[in-house]
Amino acid sequence: QVQLVESGGGLVQAGGSLRLACAASERTFSSYAMGWFRQAPGKERDFVATIRFTIVGEVTNYADSVKGRFTISRDNAKNTVYLQMNSLKPEDTAVYYCAAAKSWSLNLQDYNYWGQGTQVTVSS
Repeated sequence: QVQLVESGGGLVQAGGSLRLACAASERTFSSYAMGWFRQAPGKERDFVATIRFTIVGEVTNYADSVKGRFTISRDNAKNTVYLQMNSLKPEDTAVYYCAAAKSWSLNLQDYNYWGQGTQVTVSS
């Protein structure tokens, strides 16, 4: 059972930055694909970014809406995955969730473990 704990959310003005962190309890953390998803009020939970290890190294994927502004990374020694968010927009306001999957996927249904979520609010 993998436990995930997010941190780093908060209130920021448009154009600002935040870095989210997700600490995992599992020592085999490095073998999991990790993802960030977000859910705005009244909307479905959506994919934001994923990171996974392949034979060619770490591979990342991003939603079109965050490409060039957000960066996902991981520190396997600390069992932690990060989401650096720059040039934030009001439409980025949502609860951000960290998730882990044994097999990589862009679909949230394929992620087995979830954190409790952290609120990000971007004011205009």
